[in-house]
Amino acid sequence: MKPATRSLRALLALSTGAGVASCSDEASPVVPEGSLELVVEGLESPVHLTAPAGDDERLFVVEQAGRIVVVRDGAVLSTPFLDIVSLTSSGGERGLLGLAFHPDYATNGWFFVNHTDTGGDTRIVRYTASADPDIADPGTAEPILSVDQPFANHNGGQLAFGPDGMLYIGMGDGGDEGDPRNHAQRPETLLGSILRIDIDAGSPYAVPSDNPLVDDPVAAPETWAYGLRNPWRFSFDRQTGDLYIADVGQRSVEEVSFQPASSGGGENYGWRIMEGTECFQPSSGCDTAGLVQPVHEYGHSDGCSITGGHVYRGTLGPTLVGRYLFADYCGTWIRSLRMSGGVAVDVVDHTADFGDVAEITSFGEDGVGELYVVSHRGRIYRVVVP
Repeated sequence: MKPATRSLRALLALSTGAGVASCSDEASPVVPEGSLELVVEGLESPVHLTAPAGDDERLFVVEQAGRIVVVRDGAVLSTPFLDIVSLTSSGGERGLLGLAFHPDYATNGWFFVNHTDTGGDTRIVRYTASADPDIADPGTAEPILSVDQPFANHNGGQLAFGPDGMLYIGMGDGGDEGDPRNHAQRPETLLGSILRIDIDAGSPYAVPSDNPLVDDPVAAPETWAYGLRNPWRFSFDRQTGDLYIADVGQRSVEEVSFQPASSGGGENYGWRIMEGTECFQPSSGCDTAGLVQPVHEYGHSDGCSITGGHVYRGTLGPTLVGRYLFADYCGTWIRSLRMSGGVAVDVVDHTADFGDVAEITSFGEDGVGELYVVSHRGRIYRVVVP
C-alpha cells in the first residue's frame, strides 16, 4: 500500500486482513485496571460514539456499515436506533461516519448523520426520534446537504454542533494522492474544509451571516475553514469553545490544528501546500504566507492516521482535565497535550497507564461529558484515570 493512501484507509477492508489491520499484531488489548474500563464489546466496526446532552444512561454508537446502536448498562439493545445499511456504501473510508444530536434534542428529537450513499457521495441527513426513545423513525429523513465525492477516500465524516448552535461538518479533500484537483485550496468546492451551517434558520438550512467567506463571490458561503486534507475527527472544548482539528496526513506527517473560540473562521490550514509544517511539493513553490501551522505533529514512524479526540472535561479522570486526548489508528497509543497561550505543551504518552489499544477510530463524549475510546475491533472503553 502506498504511504499516501494509508490516511483513512485506517478504516478499510479489515475483513480481508489487508491494509491497516497489519499495523498492529495485538490480539487482545492490555488495559491496566483503573485507567480504561471496558464498557462493551462485540460491536461491528464502530467509528463514532456520542449521546444527547444530559443523557447519562445511553451511548449511541455508529457502526460503519450503516447502523446506530444504543448501549445501555454495558449491553447493546437488540433493535438498532437507526438502520440505513441499504442506503449506505461502506468499506474503506466510506460508510456511516458521523452523528450529532441537536442541542434541543430533548424537545425536537432531531439528530443528523453523515454517510456515504450508494453512489459514493456524502449525504447529511436529519432524522427524528420516534415515540420510543431508543428507536428513530426512518421515515422522517430530511436531506440537508449533498456533496459529490470524486474518489473513494478522504470523505471526512465528523458532525458537531458548536457552542454557537451551528452545525459544523468535516469534509476531506475528495481523495486520491496529493489532492490532484487542489480542492483543499479552493474553498468554492466544499471539499478539504470544515463547513458551518444553521439548520434552525432555513430549509433545509441557512448560511450564517457571519461565516467568514459569505461575501466572497467565488468561495462557497458554507465554508468555515479550509486547507484540510481529511479532518476525520474534530471537537469543541465544551468549557472554552476552542476547536481542535486532527487532520490525517499523507506521506509523512499527522497533525493537530487549533482554532480558538475567539476566531471568526476563514483559516487556511495549508494542505496541499504543506503537510504539517513541511512543504509538500517544494518544486512547485511553497508560499506559507497566511497559512495556519499545526500546534502538534508527529511522523509516520509513530503511526499512519491520526484519530482526533476531545479535551477532557469529565469527573472520572481528574488528572486529565483540560488535556486534549488523541490517538493513531496504526499506533496502539493514546497521548494528550494541553494548550497554553496558543501553544501545545506537555505532550504525554499514556501507554503505561492505558495499555495498548489497537485500531482506535474515534473518541466520544457521553451526555454528561465523560470520555470514551472507540476501537474498530468492536470495543468501547471509558476513561477512568484515578
